[in-house]
Formats: sequence, C-alpha cells, structure tokens
Amino acid sequence: MAAHERVANFWHMLPEASQARKAIWGAVNPHTGKRRIDEAFPLELRSWTRENDMSIGFKNGSSWQVVGSDNFNSLVGATPVGIVYSEWAISNPAARAYLRPILAENNGWQIFITTPRGKNHAFDTLTAARKDPAAFAQVLNAVDTGVFSKEALQKERSGYIETFGDDMGQAMFDQEYMCSFDAAILGAVLGRWMGRARIDGRIRQGGLFDPEGAAVCISSDLGFRDTASWWIWQPRADGFGLVGYLGESGKDADDWIEDLTAYLTKRGMRLDKIWLPHDARNKTFGTKHSPMERFLKGFGPDHVRVVPQTKIADRINAARRVVAKCWFDEDECFEGISGLTSWRFDYDTETRTMSKEPVHDWASHPGDAFSYGCQMLEMVPAPPAPPPRPKFLHETRFDELTWGQQDRNTESDGF
Repeated sequence: MAAHERVANFWHMLPEASQARKAIWGAVNPHTGKRRIDEAFPLELRSWTRENDMSIGFKNGSSWQVVGSDNFNSLVGATPVGIVYSEWAISNPAARAYLRPILAENNGWQIFITTPRGKNHAFDTLTAARKDPAAFAQVLNAVDTGVFSKEALQKERSGYIETFGDDMGQAMFDQEYMCSFDAAILGAVLGRWMGRARIDGRIRQGGLFDPEGAAVCISSDLGFRDTASWWIWQPRADGFGLVGYLGESGKDADDWIEDLTAYLTKRGMRLDKIWLPHDARNKTFGTKHSPMERFLKGFGPDHVRVVPQTKIADRINAARRVVAKCWFDEDECFEGISGLTSWRFDYDTETRTMSKEPVHDWASHPGDAFSYGCQMLEMVPAPPAPPPRPKFLHETRFDELTWGQQDRNTESDGF
C-alpha cells in the first residue's frame, strides 16, 4: 500500500540475506500453493521482477526489495523510504544505526516485527517506542490474537516441555507464544550471566570510565567482510569496567587504527594493551602486511599482543568466569551488550543437543572479542583500591576555610 501511496524504494529486511530468500522471496503459502510475494504483489502491478537481488519494480515507479541485516553496509547509499525489520531480535542492531539517517532525510518510516529473544536490543526498541508519542508499540501473544484455542495452546506447551524439559520447555513456550522477554534464550552462551549483571546493577547508563583509573586494554575479533569488534576494558579493584565498544564491517586494519586512536583520544583514555586474535598474523593476497604488523606500526610494540590460539570452549569458560566481575557502560556498549545477550549455540531438534560452537552470526563477533579479552585479562592482577577518604570530626566549607586563613594572615601583617 505504501509503495502505491508514494513513489519510492521499500525494503523488507531479515537477519540474513540467505534467510530472507528462503523465508520471504521463495516462500510458498501452504494453503494456496502460491508464492507469498505473488499473493502480496500481483503480476499486474509489476513492471519487472529480479530474482538475483530479490527485488520487484512496480508500474507506478516504486520498488520493493528483500535484504539482510548481515550485509547492511553494502546497502548504504540507497534511498529507502520504508524498512520493515523482520525478526528484529536476532538481526544486527548496527543496521538500524546506519540506515536511520537515510530514513530521517527521506521523511520515511520503519517497522520492527519480532519474536522476543530475551532483553536485548529488540526489548530496548519496544521500550523506547512505548515512551515516544510519535511511535506505535504493541505486544500481542497467542491469547490476544485468538488464533489458537486453549486446547491447541495447551498441546503446544506440552510439546515444548516434552522436547526441552520442564524449565526450558516452559521458557520456549512463553517466548514463542506468549511474547515473553523474560524467557531464557535457548542455547544462550552468556544470557544468564548478562541477566544477572542487569539485576545486580552492573549495566549502567554512562559515566563508568574513570579518568584517574587504570589504563585501558582492548580485545578484538577481526574481520573484513564480517564485522570486526572491539571491547575497551578498564581494570578496577572490583573487576573490570567495559567502557567502550566498536563494531563495524568493511574496514581494514588501517581504518581501525585510526578509529581506535580517535576514540581513545576523545575520551582521554590511556592505552595499555591491544589484544589481537591469533589470526591477526595472517597475510592475504590483497595486502603486503598482516593486521598484526600494521597494528605494531600504529601503536608500537609495547602495546600490541596476540591472544594464543585455544579451544573455543576454553574461551567461553573464561568468559563465564570473568563476566561475573564485569561492569558495562550501556551508553558506550549498547550493541556489544546486545551481542553478548544474543550470542548462542544452535539447537538440533532431532538430536536434542546443542552445537559444539556458537552460531556464526552478528552476535558471534562481540562474543568472540569479549571472550578473547576474558581469556587474557583474568590473568591481570586487579589494581589497588583507592585509599579511603579521610574522616574529619567537622566538615568545613571551602569559603570558611579561605576566609579564616585570610583573617589569620591579616592579623600577622599588623592590620
């Protein structure tokens, strides 16, 4: 409807482009035997259909395209007016940050539809929309919609419990049918620990970095087409402060050296060590120097180290030990926190077992970068606690102290 009310470009975005092709572009309605897109957009309305980039052009000049949040950087430069983010809870939240200015410039709109996946960025989007008088927010569970009878819902609940056990089965039913954001994410690597951090008040909005505290360390997960992720740590007496996070795709080592230098300089952060993953030593046909060599040149040999190659299970165990001692700045680390909450193993419904390694999606990059840091920083001794503030019998205001001193000086001068 929007495409025929205004001539413009419109997108339907899923977490991954490959998933978008299966779930939307090639999907067939089992009740009619017809492709979903043919039902939604009759051939009579179209001037062209392109299978390669999953796009449709309408006779009035508008276009509609199916895209994925995993390659959003390749979409920058386009001019959509409307974007539907489908399965927003498992999409890369960085996509919205990049595309939002385009929508604002075009006086466009965005819609987020999703099943909850814990209290990650989708929950924050819902919370913000509820507070925004210009936005619309609605949560409809299976009871609200009336699609299922009570008997059908009870059967679904029993099926989940039979498959996953009492606790996880109920949690899965609450998530999928009752739209619960409090349900545990199946296979979450650090979900329980991140939930505890929020309950304990260790996820705070701003002001976590201490300019007089210890120098910061940086842990990373490198990629070019994949997203590279960078966590900025500040050791403290009671653990670690996660005081910054950067993540983006399409940048090389020189770009990141420039960005990290600017980030640290702007915030007055002193650098201790940058921990690069073990594959940072690798060279490619496209470059003469490895990322390791370029970081050594950019920051100096005193500041650059490589994390030894270990099993991912060991890194995950280190992350679960260290995260209990971590404090997070939500303003500076919003996307990173969402990634740690969404980082998960895949569940095989046939064997009823979890995958040996976490799913490789947008959340795996902040997860890997964090676990590399945990592996190294848990061996770093904590800085000493700041000395206690002296206690006085009387608290004197500064102006009283100043004038009292001035009076004594005056008397000594003979006035």
